[in-house]
Amino acid sequence: MLILLPVCRSLLSFLRGTCSFCSRTLRKQLDHNLTFHKLVAYMICLHTAIHIIAHLFNFDRYSRSRQATDGSLASILSSLSHDEKKGGSWLNPIQFRNTTVEYVTFTSIAGLTGVIMTIALILMVTSATEFIRRSYFEVFWYTHHLFIFYILGLGIHGIGGIVRGQTEESINEGHPHKCAESFEMWYDHDSHCRRPEFEGQPPESWKWILAPVILYICERILRFYRSQQKVVITKVVMHPSKVLELQMNKRGFSMEVGQYIFVNCPSISLLEWHPFTLTSAPEEDFFSIHIRAAGDWTENLIRAFEQQYSPIPRIEVDGPFGTASEDVFQYEVAVLVGAGIGVTPFASILKSIWYKFQCANHNLKTKKIYFYWICRETGAFSWFNDLLTSLEQEMEKLGKVGFLNYRLFLTGWDSNIVGHAALNFDKATDILTGLKQKTSFGRPMWDNEFSTIATSHPKSVVGVFLCGPRTLAKSLRKCCHRYSSLDPRKVQFYFNKENF
Repeated sequence: MLILLPVCRSLLSFLRGTCSFCSRTLRKQLDHNLTFHKLVAYMICLHTAIHIIAHLFNFDRYSRSRQATDGSLASILSSLSHDEKKGGSWLNPIQFRNTTVEYVTFTSIAGLTGVIMTIALILMVTSATEFIRRSYFEVFWYTHHLFIFYILGLGIHGIGGIVRGQTEESINEGHPHKCAESFEMWYDHDSHCRRPEFEGQPPESWKWILAPVILYICERILRFYRSQQKVVITKVVMHPSKVLELQMNKRGFSMEVGQYIFVNCPSISLLEWHPFTLTSAPEEDFFSIHIRAAGDWTENLIRAFEQQYSPIPRIEVDGPFGTASEDVFQYEVAVLVGAGIGVTPFASILKSIWYKFQCANHNLKTKKIYFYWICRETGAFSWFNDLLTSLEQEMEKLGKVGFLNYRLFLTGWDSNIVGHAALNFDKATDILTGLKQKTSFGRPMWDNEFSTIATSHPKSVVGVFLCGPRTLAKSLRKCCHRYSSLDPRKVQFYFNKENF
């Protein structure tokens, strides 16, 4: 019932919008939709294992009861007729003594659908591991759609009536508490106990999954309709480090900072949709994404746009969808941490800030932004150099130099780069980026950074936003707990991470 709800992204975006007046804690729960989806999946796996093991024990008892010749209650119940003409009041699904458990499994509706669902579940879970998702996304994408067979199997799993119970009329004639021990007298006309009658229990699972399935179908219809609307590519830019920037237009498209879209290129794959964070600002008359080569699909897409004498590939877009970064302007102080291409949601935020300064927007609640960009290679910094330069100039013009404190960190460097930077350290601009802020080598010392921020803003609510790897998320989450004051009136750090 719950497994489909966290992946109804349009529903979650709607709830995020309608919960704008809700508490911060309540809104943050929507950002854990994929975590909740995984937890529900783990519980399904656990209870599937329990369900299968219980059936194995049951079938072992069924088999032994069917083969028994000792005249026990179990053997008498097992001999009840499967013949529909005689009432079909059977209890044991194994009809004959030589019938195997395997035969019953693959010839009954419950057994066959159970096998199909179990295989589908195993394939979905194993292909959803992080290694498969990152290295072989197509495998994950296609096998995860086996959920269709899983849901269909779940809906009809109980139709065969293999789980049976005594009929109400039979219970009234001979209650098991009274007649179970006197089963030898069931066929005696003078006995008050009669042979029990059994019937299959009606299927129940469809009642639990019907509403979520209808909701999910509506979600898919809406997303299909949106994806069919024409997308016009207005500009294509190839950046260093194999990063492709696409600027697009689409009728009725409306976005907020930090949101993401799903992109499909039919010429590469009809069914694959990949998520990309929007790097444009809501104030711009186009929307843009930056795509880094990180797998077969992205490499094929970049290659298709690099071909000069070929027509531009057709792109389909679904979205936008909400993320934690939408809340950035709800905080007095914001800490933005991007790792590599993970800088994209913060490019949207910084662009929006630039436009707000241009329009002299006085409703901006945020008073200070700390921006950390961690990259492995120097070429990556050129993606948004112009944006950072424009922000520097705009803030100097408006006398708000202290509004944005940004730090660039290079983790992949050698002695030549360091020596070159040291020789030119006295220059007004950084030798690597051309910005006034000098590039640091290595990784940030997060304890020092958080301690400085906590000291500078002793009574502020600080939102920490990350788009990056899990290890970095773990470090930042610990720092948020460590440097948040026990006094709610003093500095509080709230951690937010991008998930899609």
